[in-house]
Amino acid sequence: MRYLPEGKWMQKADIHTIQEIGVPSVVLMEHAALKTVEVMEQEGIDCSCALIVCGSGNNGGDGFAIARLLALAGKSVQTVFAGREASLTPECKIQKQIVENMGIPVLSGISGGPYTALVDAVFGVGLSREVRGSYADLLEEMNGLDCAKVAVDIPSGICSATGNILGAAFRADLTVAFQCEKLGTVLFPGREYAGKVRAVDIGIDTAFYGKHREICYTLEKKDLPGLLPVRRDNSHKGTYGKVLMITGSRGMAGAAYLSAKAAYTCGAGLVQIYTQEENRTILQQLLPEAVISVYGQYEPKKLSHLLEWADVVCIGCGLGGDEVSKKLLEETLRHVKVPCVVDADGLNLLAGCLELLEEVQADVILTPHMREMTRLLGCSMEELQENRFKKLTEFSERYPAVCVLKDARTVVAQRDRRRFVNTAGNHAMAKAGAGDVLAGVVTGLLAGHVDTFDSAVLGVFLHACGGDQARKKLGGYSVLAEDLIEGIQASLKQAEDLMGGF
Repeated sequence: MRYLPEGKWMQKADIHTIQEIGVPSVVLMEHAALKTVEVMEQEGIDCSCALIVCGSGNNGGDGFAIARLLALAGKSVQTVFAGREASLTPECKIQKQIVENMGIPVLSGISGGPYTALVDAVFGVGLSREVRGSYADLLEEMNGLDCAKVAVDIPSGICSATGNILGAAFRADLTVAFQCEKLGTVLFPGREYAGKVRAVDIGIDTAFYGKHREICYTLEKKDLPGLLPVRRDNSHKGTYGKVLMITGSRGMAGAAYLSAKAAYTCGAGLVQIYTQEENRTILQQLLPEAVISVYGQYEPKKLSHLLEWADVVCIGCGLGGDEVSKKLLEETLRHVKVPCVVDADGLNLLAGCLELLEEVQADVILTPHMREMTRLLGCSMEELQENRFKKLTEFSERYPAVCVLKDARTVVAQRDRRRFVNTAGNHAMAKAGAGDVLAGVVTGLLAGHVDTFDSAVLGVFLHACGGDQARKKLGGYSVLAEDLIEGIQASLKQAEDLMGGF
């Protein structure tokens, strides 16, 4: 796993390293400049004629130090000082003076060229105000130059906490992030402005992040083998859980099939689908491994019996919104005693009876996409997009459930747990049925006795890894939901191989 701090936490890590560890700020700046030049070389950036645009903060100091290193390497270098003399930090003032002493041009605006590379060192991670006036004009001018563009730590104008554009922003081909990639270059639209992000170790101590749950984290593919539930030789289907899928209204057999198959794929021992009578035949044909139980009307005794049988429940995929579906959702949440995943139509029904979440006697995972989340919150899409983390935190503090907020960057949150931000996956996954697969993946992991929050996190990540595998095989246009399951199977096999088998 790796941390995804926002600017204020990166600044706290700086202070901790400087004051508690004793590493001078100017030393960290030198490391930052050295690593940036090293990464530019590794990425094949032509720095033979480079322009470095520097602000008056420590990000600008990094820029001046980069200019010096490039000049010492024999490159033609010019700098632009875009800040104010009165605002120079002590470290930036030192680096700027060295550049001037070396005779490297320090200009007040962009002129000359053409340039082969442009380095943005105007604003750092601490930027919180809107970029306007001459600064906005400068960033637009920088964007208009025809050369390779590199951002120092974060593209100027991108909010390090939200990824939002603060009025105007630099659009980089490469961002060299110091110590950690920032949350703002993971979230959109910041992700699109950052280009390729390379995180480099410059000596900042981030160990104390482990004590602060406010800092988000993400997973990498190398983490997968250590997160999967163990499968033992002396076991049987009951060892890996009995799953009840309350899914599939009339004409929605596909949702029931995809979620059930995904649960089996992720290790569930036995899956029983409770679905509309009309779906029986097609589901028996599509997934003969599943037990099929059906309803034509609401049958409370049958539902009660199934809930007592199950080790894990998933409700909502293709469930519909009629009165029977509403009864199924309400009574399931009132009486379920085992972990329960609520997805899709189940969430839309839940929006009208959220008080059930305060009464439920089992662990619950909610998997809303952004539109479904607006119904649960009673807010507009614009409000949710603007304040996603705040809204999600408020919801998680109020209701004792794990919430998987699905989007291009899915976030998993629960009261008193560190938020997970998924960075795997791709646009090929934006197809009908992908959410049903995710619900099944999470359910299958729960059946393997993985912790509720960890099941949600691992499920999101494994689902995304499956999407990456599917895109690799089929390209970005042609991936279907069932292809995600094949991709998940491939990802699990790779992880198992790395574990040396079970």
